[in-house]
Amino acid sequence: MRRNKVLSIGAAALALGLTMTACGTTKEDGKGGGSDAACDLKLAFFGPETGDAAGLGKPIIQGAKLAVDQYNADADCKVELVKYDSQGSPDAAPGLARDVVGDESIIGVVGPAFSGESAAAGPIFADVGVPTITPSATNPTLADNGWDTFHRALGNDATQGPAAARYIKDTLKAASVFVIDDASEYGAGLAGIVEKDLGDAVKGTDTIQQKQTDFSATVTKVTSAKPDAVFFGGYYAEATLLIGQLRDGGWDGTFVVVDGVKDPAFLDAKDAAEGTIITCPCIPDTDPAVAQFAKDYEAAFGEAPGTYAAESYDAANIFLDGIGDGIDNREDMLKFVNDYDEKGITKQLKFDDKGEPADVHVYAYTVKDGAIVPEGEIK
Repeated sequence: MRRNKVLSIGAAALALGLTMTACGTTKEDGKGGGSDAACDLKLAFFGPETGDAAGLGKPIIQGAKLAVDQYNADADCKVELVKYDSQGSPDAAPGLARDVVGDESIIGVVGPAFSGESAAAGPIFADVGVPTITPSATNPTLADNGWDTFHRALGNDATQGPAAARYIKDTLKAASVFVIDDASEYGAGLAGIVEKDLGDAVKGTDTIQQKQTDFSATVTKVTSAKPDAVFFGGYYAEATLLIGQLRDGGWDGTFVVVDGVKDPAFLDAKDAAEGTIITCPCIPDTDPAVAQFAKDYEAAFGEAPGTYAAESYDAANIFLDGIGDGIDNREDMLKFVNDYDEKGITKQLKFDDKGEPADVHVYAYTVKDGAIVPEGEIK
């Protein structure tokens, strides 16, 4: 990582006896606003720590925490990671965003985690100039709002949706598909893309609601249509119940879902979940590029990295690289992030003028023998 280069340069400079402050920056060195400010910096996690979507928030929190803990192990001035628990709710997002911008020691946000809360909080961050890097919010329209502060560390649904449709057509060779969404900005957006790309293969559509538990009406529509595959745009809480009720209703086709379902809680569906295909713009923890990260993560948290832990680690490290360079204010950090172009563990980390990543990949996973197993990149 680039931060390691910065630290090695700093160590060499100290060895040469250069005069430096305890924090490594001064007002005169052109990097920051003073050593005192540089010693009181924070990064924020913005997303679900509790609630129905907490399972998706946990690995994002832990990925960012690992990056901060590793940075602090070698730093004279520690960086604090503070958590703003949105519970994944767009309604809670504006108030939390105002809390973030009110703490001027926060110079970067890892998140918001979900698309709906990103849309609600984005204007507030943009108005004040707080740079954000989401490791998981994938709705394409987020990059079309003109927010200079918005950045995304993964491919959006305009890449995941076509990849999912391609997998359904080319790999599953499904002749008929039923498309379901959960009415969220994220789920409905993805379902719309997949429906468009599949064209005449779509034999029916339906919309459910988040927190819904009885899907009997949807099950009736699906079993009547008799599709080879069902595509679901939404999150794991509903997907877990939906696939169980579809199997109980007699449907035996292939269930295809997206990254919002890639959580161990989906495996609570047990045998009903077997064979489910999950698409995700998240790198598998078996990839050689993330092998050391996965080892460090498991040592720190006692479990393998979950969905978007690695992307969160990369996002946090971009901010930490800036802090390592002596940046201690939002304005300079925003410029640093906008200009960033370094190798991360998940990809080359570089953003276009809309905040989208320059390097995008989408992967397929399958549920096999009670585990979520990577199949490989969808080309």
